[in-house]
Amino acid sequence: MMNMYALLGMGAVLGVGYLFGCFQTGYFVGRINKIDIRDYGSGNAGTTNVLRTLGFPWALLTFLGDACKGLIWVMIVKHFVVPVIPGANEKILILFAGLGAVLGHNYPFQLGFKGGKGIATTAAIMIGFDWRIGFLGMGIFILVCALTRYVSLASLCLAASLPIQVLFYYPGQWGIFFLVLLYTFSAFYRHKANIKRLMSGTESKLGQKVDTGIK
Repeated sequence: MMNMYALLGMGAVLGVGYLFGCFQTGYFVGRINKIDIRDYGSGNAGTTNVLRTLGFPWALLTFLGDACKGLIWVMIVKHFVVPVIPGANEKILILFAGLGAVLGHNYPFQLGFKGGKGIATTAAIMIGFDWRIGFLGMGIFILVCALTRYVSLASLCLAASLPIQVLFYYPGQWGIFFLVLLYTFSAFYRHKANIKRLMSGTESKLGQKVDTGIK
């Protein structure tokens, strides 16, 4: 049975994580280039849309920003929050913290709840949670992307691998499993339009550009 401190801790790290996630790297990158990135391409503020719209250097910056905000927050929770909460479960608290960051990234209040899809943030959080799960997920992403050139399919494969890996590394720990399943569900929900395009054969592949009019 969780004590009151652990429950309050989960709520606190979820809420602060949401605020971390609200930092939209892609949005700021777009503003630097005098556009709202959400007005172009797929309409979200994530790495893939920045890549298609503004090119690789800006996409790399977006990826690093979105990944770092998730990883930095879970590392803060792991090393500074968990030790001061009596009865806290480190893995559960990290997953709550990361889930907040993903929600903030996907639904930032200051941008009308219109953000990204959370894959870079999720991958970084999983590295902080368990490096084996995080790096294998990234490996799956890179492999699928290289073979198919569909970033969306690679993202979905990464997300789908997470609960499967938890079943292997944390057998019988259903709290961890169901929390990680929320990350997977979030990724699939945010990619629902991509899934339709993949099924119809109209999904854009890696390398296709969007005309922004920027010279």
